[in-house]
Amino acid sequence: MRILLVEDDTSLGDTIGSWLRMDQHAVDWVTRGDSAETALMTHRYDCVLLDRGLPGLSGDDLLAKLRTAGNRVPVILITAFNALADRVEGLDLGADDYLVKPFELEEMSARIRAAVRRGADQVTNELAHGDIGLNLETRQATLAGQPVALTAREYHVLYALLLRKNSIVTRAQIEETLYGWGDEVESNAIEVYIHNLRKKLGSDSIVTVRGLGYRLKNDGG
Repeated sequence: MRILLVEDDTSLGDTIGSWLRMDQHAVDWVTRGDSAETALMTHRYDCVLLDRGLPGLSGDDLLAKLRTAGNRVPVILITAFNALADRVEGLDLGADDYLVKPFELEEMSARIRAAVRRGADQVTNELAHGDIGLNLETRQATLAGQPVALTAREYHVLYALLLRKNSIVTRAQIEETLYGWGDEVESNAIEVYIHNLRKKLGSDSIVTVRGLGYRLKNDGG
């Protein structure tokens, strides 16, 4: 997943960012609310971790602007405010979840998965299409119930395809899932990952739609 981290505490931001990257997520980290607003206008994110007290534009104001504009990206507020009224206020602004500092990083990862799952109207940690399955918690892919070993990059490409399994997924959408700011994107990387997935999931499992992108094979082809 590609995650936007909005946190002005540099020590905490570095810790969270390192954890998420170790968990194989692409992470963009900003320390100001107005910078986050710009990032959200120019990139697609699977989840936003948003501090409430930020310079430039408060987390509360940014969240309110997002929801007013109809942007439903999952947002998890991270804050030191622990009073019931604070939590209720944050949720009423449109947050999907609320983490009070200090928190366990494992719990944060679980809450990210849950928020993204709810945003995609999923009831489990499983994404599936035909014989292909993907468990978002264990990161295990399966084909007809049998485990399939994927690299981290292959996992994220399959995730992008399964998340939009009834649509064409563009190269740009796949790259948005794979790479954060500053990551080098090799010119033929996506083609290589698609090729490897076809070898592991079936040569006709992923269809190339010339000039547009890729999609998972439907029953009819």
